[in-house]
Amino acid sequence: MLSIPRQVGKTYLIACIIYSLCLTEPGLTVIWTAHRKTTAAETFAQFDSMSQRPTVASHVKQVLRGKGDEKILFANGSRILFGARESGFGRGFTGVDVLVCDEGQIMTEAVMEDMAATQNVAPNPLFFLMGTPPRPKDPGETFLLFRQEALDGESDATLYIETSAKRGCDPMDRKAWREANPSFPHRTTERAMLRLRKKLKNDDSWNREALGIYDEFSRQFSPINGPLWAAGVDVGPSADKRPAGMAVDMSHGREISVGACWLEDTSAHVEEVWAGVDEPAAVEWVAARAGRRMPVFIDSMSPAASMIPALKSRGVKVYSGGPTDMARACGLVASDVEAGRLTHAGQVSVDEAREGARKRPIGTAGGWGYDRRDPAVFIHPLVAVTLARLAASMTKQKPQTTDRPAGRRVVTG
Repeated sequence: MLSIPRQVGKTYLIACIIYSLCLTEPGLTVIWTAHRKTTAAETFAQFDSMSQRPTVASHVKQVLRGKGDEKILFANGSRILFGARESGFGRGFTGVDVLVCDEGQIMTEAVMEDMAATQNVAPNPLFFLMGTPPRPKDPGETFLLFRQEALDGESDATLYIETSAKRGCDPMDRKAWREANPSFPHRTTERAMLRLRKKLKNDDSWNREALGIYDEFSRQFSPINGPLWAAGVDVGPSADKRPAGMAVDMSHGREISVGACWLEDTSAHVEEVWAGVDEPAAVEWVAARAGRRMPVFIDSMSPAASMIPALKSRGVKVYSGGPTDMARACGLVASDVEAGRLTHAGQVSVDEAREGARKRPIGTAGGWGYDRRDPAVFIHPLVAVTLARLAASMTKQKPQTTDRPAGRRVVTG
């Protein structure tokens, strides 16, 4: 993993490594991806120029320059393919020996999983993840978590390289420039840095892009992407439409949250619809709205499990599950958010729960759930809407309009 500012020459460095590998390892498959098409095109142009050098040209069989089909083919069977992740490039490939992900600071977890899957059958895969410190609006949680794990020594198989100036330095201090950019002032001149400074007038932007300085951030991050979650605020379905599923969760202090999920085509909408501390009142409210057909999910490990017998006695279709179901629910919500399929009401309780939520691993296959261990962090509203999304997926019946109250506004009890 590389965290390097602009104009340092990271593309040239990695390009030299890639060319060396392709020339010494016959039949090597390399995929170079960037987030944006423009970046991918600029990178290909650099590689194309390098392939025409006398020491390399004799080993190159063909360079394909067609738009969307840029690749360099070597005489020994090795090849380098270029494309942009925003266009879906890279998905579906198998047997990729070397994977390079440029602009890694704007790579979501879902895209990371797609890219990593391309190397599942490679005998000795090599993965480069590189970028600059992410902006606050960037979906940079994945990049930041990789960096933090490396700094904490928790990534045994990761080489992490970072060049940056010290936080709090004078943005125009040439000594800081040299610390952040090893190519200054020889390859990258002072004039080039000043041109970049004109484009990045804001000090925070300059510190990130030119000096490699990360914004202040906490050690851990919410597993639900913040910018994408904020973009999902919506009014939701009409008030007369019943939810497709509900769920109940409870905090350590026995504060109750009831979440609901509405489905429409391939999208889903979630809201907190009841909040309070009166358990019998919560049971009566849920039973009146759910009836006998609507699935209601309660985690068997949650304090809310005490409500299961009372709800079942009233004929409610209650599902209770364990860690595997929690992993399914969290994975479903995370993928929906990243794909733009999930909306929510922008409720303060749910937003604050998302902000405070942290990830805990479940099993050994990459599953995860919300970490409940800290009683001072109130995540039960997020757990409720997450499990409601799972409950909604448990029925094939389309939600019908009804005279029964749908509970679109939060009721407190």
